[in-house]
Amino acid sequence: MTDELVMNWTLGTPALLSIAVGAILLLLLFIIKWRIHAFVALVVISLLTAVATGIPVAAVIPTLTGGFGGTLASVALLVGLGAMLGRMLETSGGAEVLTNALINKFGEKRAPLALSIASLLFGFPIFFDAGLVVMLPIIFTVARRLGGSFLGYAFPAATAFSVMHIFVPPHPGPVAASGLLEANVGLVLLLGLVVALPTWFFAGHLFGKYVGRKFNIAIPDILAGTAQEQHDFASTPKLGTVVTLLLLPLVLIFMNTGLNTLASAGIVDSQAQWVQILRLVGETPVALLITVLLGMYLLGYKQNKDKTLIETVVDSALGPVCSIILITGAGGMFGAVLRASGIGDAVADSLDALGLPIIVAGFIIAAVVRVAQGSATVALTTAAAIVQPVVVGNADLNQIEVVAIVLALAAGSVFAGHVNDSGFWLVSRFFGMDVKTTLKVWTVGQALVGVIGFAIAYLIFALAAAF
Repeated sequence: MTDELVMNWTLGTPALLSIAVGAILLLLLFIIKWRIHAFVALVVISLLTAVATGIPVAAVIPTLTGGFGGTLASVALLVGLGAMLGRMLETSGGAEVLTNALINKFGEKRAPLALSIASLLFGFPIFFDAGLVVMLPIIFTVARRLGGSFLGYAFPAATAFSVMHIFVPPHPGPVAASGLLEANVGLVLLLGLVVALPTWFFAGHLFGKYVGRKFNIAIPDILAGTAQEQHDFASTPKLGTVVTLLLLPLVLIFMNTGLNTLASAGIVDSQAQWVQILRLVGETPVALLITVLLGMYLLGYKQNKDKTLIETVVDSALGPVCSIILITGAGGMFGAVLRASGIGDAVADSLDALGLPIIVAGFIIAAVVRVAQGSATVALTTAAAIVQPVVVGNADLNQIEVVAIVLALAAGSVFAGHVNDSGFWLVSRFFGMDVKTTLKVWTVGQALVGVIGFAIAYLIFALAAAF
């Protein structure tokens, strides 16, 4: 499909912005006031927005299904396989075993901090959605054991995955921006950690304590299984077995990342068969699939569990997450419509003419494009492409300043994720929060990540310029 079929340039920026704002407000009315199911509401609003923005009739359905299918392609496999692994860990008692080990090691008061540290480590190679789903059964079990609001445990861990995903290579956003601006990826990784860790402390740890006190969210039972399944499948696996199942996808994905880096540096031949096979094994869906199969063996077959019971436990994990997958896909559909309408490019072009300092302009462009159309990756790459002519080859900018600009763009691209972002719906449904609460918790939290991350990136930029 050509760009001319899906992009519309007949409406100006004010009109496109008005339509986008109106669509979001109508969506919130559908879900919050009129109690229309989020999946249905998102599909209806996506269709109406496509028509209102002037997307050609022949391209409306392909745009809707393309956005829906594209989101499912990245989410459905990860959520489905992650839920299977989570259900087995939960019903076998594996999550309880790891929880006991964490509490014995760190104490009850520091258990939430231990969860977040584990999430920061897992978040280095694993994408946000996959990492969160794998960690959820442990978070659920710790929350049940210690009591209090579920958000006090889950929000800091989710924010840990978020900051690692947006600021630190090998995640696709910072890697793409580094390529566009010709930044040193090694420096981006190092300084990305300098930005990500303090940002998590303020926006994840401290704000997480606040929302944990303010919002008393019950612990969801989405991965718990039935009481009969818990009784029949329980085997109290060894701690080493549980740790193996959690670390295996981490190791496999990290192997993929390492080989990609070595291939880019010319140290290994990217076309060598052994490299391609190992990279395939380390792709996130394949790594999770291997882990699920190993989990079925270690937690089921090796414990002499009935084959029908193992099938039932794994199958029962899919039903509760179907709604999450569909709603997340519909959120991606809505974002795709907004992108196809041209609103992101129109807004970016308008902001580009403001004449602000390059690092400030880049952050604002990324943030506004993110709020307008939902995708962090699109916001980051759009902003990077706009500032590229000013940054690349600029003798007045040293390497650290260029890296700081990349991180400022990354901060803008995560700012205030809301109803047009598929990740918003993933968190909302897995955490058992309604839309209004998710806006108060997750959207505000992501805004804090953006602002704090930018402040640290700007400080790095200023120090680099001074010296």
